[in-house]
Amino acid sequence: MAAKEPEIIRDKDQMRRWSRAMRSQGKTLGLVPTMGYLHDGHVSLIREAHNHTDLIVVSIYVNPGQFSPSEDLSTYPSDFHGDIQKLMAVPGGVDVVFNPHNLYDYGTSKNANAAARASDDARVGNGGNGVVSCVEENGLGHETWVRVERLEKGMCGQSRPVFFRGVATVVSKLFNIVEPDVAVFGKKDYQQWRIIQRMVRDLDFGIRVIGSEIVREKDGLAMSSRNVRLSPEEREKALSISKSLSRARLAAAKGQTNCKELRDLVTQAIHESGGRLDYAEIVDQESLEQAKVIRSPVVFCVAAWFGKVRLIDNMEINI
Repeated sequence: MAAKEPEIIRDKDQMRRWSRAMRSQGKTLGLVPTMGYLHDGHVSLIREAHNHTDLIVVSIYVNPGQFSPSEDLSTYPSDFHGDIQKLMAVPGGVDVVFNPHNLYDYGTSKNANAAARASDDARVGNGGNGVVSCVEENGLGHETWVRVERLEKGMCGQSRPVFFRGVATVVSKLFNIVEPDVAVFGKKDYQQWRIIQRMVRDLDFGIRVIGSEIVREKDGLAMSSRNVRLSPEEREKALSISKSLSRARLAAAKGQTNCKELRDLVTQAIHESGGRLDYAEIVDQESLEQAKVIRSPVVFCVAAWFGKVRLIDNMEINI
């Protein structure tokens, strides 16, 4: 059977027309939002989407709105041709790849050229120029942002204050353009998944948001597009995250419910392996509120730096 080649759509109006035409035929649509450089973790999201809808749209878009000045977009890996080949290898394939040039270009004569320049600058590493977001103060006219105020404050939201604002905004834009019935997000980005779920609830999007389980390498490292930037030595050290989380979950299953002691276990392991901890938090699975003692389902979330690479991971604890 020949591999299924997806239709590539770059224009948002064309994307919307395609979606509405399919829905008029009674088809259901699933959306898997990505920033490209796909790996088996992304493939697992597509497989999950196939369980729920007739047609699959995968978006590939590096969103400038979620990067701060200290986060250089040029370091985010990209391989569009390779991504298409991987998508063609997925059982059932995907129907459309939505790969817009710049979702913050509104086509006004005053701002169109500036928008194109800003988008191109972002792709080659010149975006930001010391401002909060490379889409915010370059004369592009974008000034509407979506915030999920309480859920975005802790964990990744503390060290990356514009990140979830950018994520919620671009996901809202994708939802409005693609108009899917179902959207699938990876649980590796646990806080992001819960924020999108809350946004969909609060703003009455008619979309079901599904969280797909973390996919790991054979040695336990959570799959991430950032892993390619780790040196062999850093990658080996980074295994301390998943190994210590597994030990903490086992300890909790054996009756250790004091969250400080469980956090200390993970913190020590990461420090001893040479990692720089951003945070290690045990929080309620839905409210993301910090727990002192485990009395209900929680998730242990970690972010740590190994070299110049920031990695995140988590494990749910259900006791």
